[in-house]
Amino acid sequence: MERAYYANNIKTFCNQEPDEILGEISRNNQFALEIKQKNTWIYEINILQDSLKLFENGGIAFEYTIPRIGNRIDNVFIFNGIIYLIEFKVGEYIYPKYAINQVLDYALDLKYFHKESSNKKIIPILVCTNAPIIENSIKFYEDGIFEPILCNKNNLKSTLLNLTNSFNGVPFSFKSWLESIYMPTPTIIEAAQALYRGHDVNDISRSDSEAYNLSLTTNAINEIIDKCKLNKEKSICFITGVPGAGKTLAGLNIANSRHNYIEDEHAVFLSGNGPLVFVLREALARDEYERSEHKIKKGDAKRKAEAFIQNIHHFRDEALKSNNAPIEKVTIFDEAQRAWTSEQTGKFMAERGHHDFNMSEPEFLISIMDRHEDWAVIVCLVGGGQEINTGEAGLPAWFEALRNHYLNWNVYVSKQITDEVYTRGMQLSEMLNGLNFNIIDKLHLAVSLRSFRSEQVSAFVNSLLNLNIPNAKRIYYELKEKYPIMLTRELNKARKWVKSKARGTERYGLTASSGAKRLRTFGIWVQSGITPENWFLNDIDDVRSSYFLEDTATEFDIQGLEIDWSIVAWDADYRIENGSFTPYSFTGTKWNSVKNIDNQLYLKNAYRVLLTRARQGFIIFMPNGSEEDITRMPDFYDATYNYLKQIGIEEI
Repeated sequence: MERAYYANNIKTFCNQEPDEILGEISRNNQFALEIKQKNTWIYEINILQDSLKLFENGGIAFEYTIPRIGNRIDNVFIFNGIIYLIEFKVGEYIYPKYAINQVLDYALDLKYFHKESSNKKIIPILVCTNAPIIENSIKFYEDGIFEPILCNKNNLKSTLLNLTNSFNGVPFSFKSWLESIYMPTPTIIEAAQALYRGHDVNDISRSDSEAYNLSLTTNAINEIIDKCKLNKEKSICFITGVPGAGKTLAGLNIANSRHNYIEDEHAVFLSGNGPLVFVLREALARDEYERSEHKIKKGDAKRKAEAFIQNIHHFRDEALKSNNAPIEKVTIFDEAQRAWTSEQTGKFMAERGHHDFNMSEPEFLISIMDRHEDWAVIVCLVGGGQEINTGEAGLPAWFEALRNHYLNWNVYVSKQITDEVYTRGMQLSEMLNGLNFNIIDKLHLAVSLRSFRSEQVSAFVNSLLNLNIPNAKRIYYELKEKYPIMLTRELNKARKWVKSKARGTERYGLTASSGAKRLRTFGIWVQSGITPENWFLNDIDDVRSSYFLEDTATEFDIQGLEIDWSIVAWDADYRIENGSFTPYSFTGTKWNSVKNIDNQLYLKNAYRVLLTRARQGFIIFMPNGSEEDITRMPDFYDATYNYLKQIGIEEI
């Protein structure tokens, strides 16, 4: 499919009959052509032919695809080395904020993900046909994106003439621009919506040589599934990856591609991450509701989304009701490292009347799929260093269950599973001893897609938390221009910083660990909780959204999800003492040292999660402390602050 519905040089476009241009646009349109859309295109053709007839060269494209967000730019005009994005709102009498953000989002998307646009000046133009003429102040950002220009049907021509006379760049080939590779890096919400609409993962994932292509992982899993079907085998696959590498996206893609009821291989995406499930379901339902030509009921859209993404606890509870095999032949378990130990599972089951339950959650989940007499496949998505809650077993519990009870299952892993953040100190040979295992390197995603500005963020955070100062310094210096990380001791400065960095609808928010209980004096009340669907999905005018910087998301709310810019509020629960990080918990009126080794790990990982949630950059808020409050003494914070400064993190 062509990226644009119509593309041509300006001279040919201006001399063509409007009906001829409309015919080509209509032929490339994948959807039913409605009268309103047809009339809109005719209107745009006429006004653009009039506005561009004085230009001797350049190119014009109609309905240019933005794969990452599933939308199309009305028009792209290329002239004298500059990219002009022209978005029409026919019949509009004002310049709506959403429309201004829309055209700016298009410019940002091209700048970040379209190779031939990355080093070009981009000028977004919003044409609200019946709006009043306003005086635009021409401003542009350091990366060459201009603030949106606003005009109407009467002054589009003069606006373009003024802009083209004032700005120019190095001329480039319009044809090469049209054929440029597109390297989108969607948020997990955008990716889920695109896959749910039927897009292929190749449309929404990076394809450059520097990143592992998610399709390779999907293909590897599909080959294993096909082999199991053919030979009537049972297999378990472990997809590992650095934070933000696309493990959840890979899982969603597999669930979507193998969702075949007729072929007896119903696949389902299961997650114990409640906020992730709630946010993705709501996002899918909202998207389908808003895009449907004949509006479906919101409740019907939600129920449909629930069949695609399910809570793992509901899956488990259904399996307790009978010994029958589930309808699913392929199950994808998100964040498998967070599955519970036998002690935690037994405690949970006892509270629900199952007092004789003595299996770990990995063992029980495997037992459910083992009920199938012919074949079954389990796909475990594993994030190293992501265990953040009491009773989370980590990766070794899965191998223990397989070795003790399911030696008939094939095991597929990558070599990178040897990293200690996956093994928790165990040797790979020890974990895989006695198992029928296979090494497939494509099951590891080594490059972060969340931090598309720099793949080094997770490595920097790892060095920071491991007190590897030389390495942390080196990485910070390398990434700070592409991925800003700042430090402040004033919360208002942090708020202003993220607001100044965000453009268009880029999302920003306030985060802190669930143990940051003495930040309440600054209005950061982690105990109050958030409604994830509102925090992650609602717009900038909604007080419940992340944009208001009032409600604070903790590691439990934000794990598996991401925002563009974040404030990480750092409390005394994880502080530097005598040159090492020391974990504390606040109970009653004082801080208590955390002695339990597992709980120490959970707190370290809580900060690992918080420091890897931002796609574009973050700022750490480290308060000063107060001599008048024994729970917030200055030395609780100063050593950590000085450590961050020692690494080189710049303060504002």
